[in-house]
Amino acid sequence: MIQKLFEFIRFIFTKRSLIISMARREIASQYIGSFFGLFWTFINPAVTIFVFWVIFSVGFKVQPVNNVPFVVWLAAGMAIWFCFADIVSGSTGVVVSHSQLIKKTLFPASILPIVKAVSGLFIHGVFLLVLVGLIIFQGMPFNFYWLQFFYYLCCMLVLALGISWLLAALQVFVRDTAHIVGVLLQLGFWATPIFWDLTIMPEKLQIIFKLNPMYYIVQGYRESFIYFEPFWHHPVQTLYFWAVALLMLVIGPLVFRSLRPQFADVL
Repeated sequence: MIQKLFEFIRFIFTKRSLIISMARREIASQYIGSFFGLFWTFINPAVTIFVFWVIFSVGFKVQPVNNVPFVVWLAAGMAIWFCFADIVSGSTGVVVSHSQLIKKTLFPASILPIVKAVSGLFIHGVFLLVLVGLIIFQGMPFNFYWLQFFYYLCCMLVLALGISWLLAALQVFVRDTAHIVGVLLQLGFWATPIFWDLTIMPEKLQIIFKLNPMYYIVQGYRESFIYFEPFWHHPVQTLYFWAVALLMLVIGPLVFRSLRPQFADVL
């Protein structure tokens, strides 16, 4: 099983040029015929953050969280969640949407979730620029712990890709999968401490919410950009997260690879 997984990863690596090329085309296709073009990638996250800032900071007058401006605290959590949700939701139907390639050629279908992840990282990079702009605007300090976000970004990619391969394969045979994923992502958004602080919950409930692997990543982004706390200060959570993420990275590719020969017949 482990050997098959490494063979799968090695195969993906050999297709890296095709992955990058397809990701570029996917990003470009989103803005074909658009007057502002790629500028929309800056507008969308900026407007999203602005709307939430007006609603919660101005409207509801939400107080700073641990002496951190709410808009910065919120943006740090939203940035990585939106990237995760975009990759997972987009990858779910990616095999079905490329059915012509899969049915008529020996196209390597396993690269499709990675193509979606690469294009999602481009949008995430823009969201990070907005986050950094907010931090500078609020007069908050710069720290080299900012670079720690690369570690948590890697964590998110491992988890998201494992889930994406699994869901992309299931969607071919069970077309309700995409709808179920949409509902679960909505529930996951509110079950993850993005808009609310985990400390408001009783300690017993905090343990349950920490079982959500995205809690580790969202909190990690805040610790990288706001609190400047290293990830090795949470050894138990780190071990738990990687156990879950690596399990998904094993299950997802194995399911995808085992179902791949039947894709053309079903599509």
